[in-house]
Amino acid sequence: MAKDFDKWNIQKKGIHDIGENKFYHPRDIWWCTLGVNIGFEQDGSGEDHERPVLILRGFSKQVCLAIPLTTSTKKNPYHVPLGIIGERESFAIISQIRLIDTKRLSNKIDVLDIDRFEAIKKAVKDLL
Repeated sequence: MAKDFDKWNIQKKGIHDIGENKFYHPRDIWWCTLGVNIGFEQDGSGEDHERPVLILRGFSKQVCLAIPLTTSTKKNPYHVPLGIIGERESFAIISQIRLIDTKRLSNKIDVLDIDRFEAIKKAVKDLL
């Protein structure tokens, strides 16, 4: 499948130039404009190239560590179940953890409960 990097670059420039940094907290789940990425790096989907992410840790108003989410039910040790998020069974793709600028965040979806968040943190630590 061909990826339209040129169209994404135009959108990315707009996010960079006019986007606003969002106020967030760890455990928040947000729609995030992840974009079109190289090879098997997790892309966003749809016209806006978005996908939900779980905020794992904040570093500043501008950047945070996020984990992309999926509804794919793959049997994969790097897909950690989260339960129902936005009416769909969801999984954190811990192998795709990444630093993002908070300008990429668009709409807050939910807040993950503490027990599931601690399980995700443990899975990430075990990955390392």
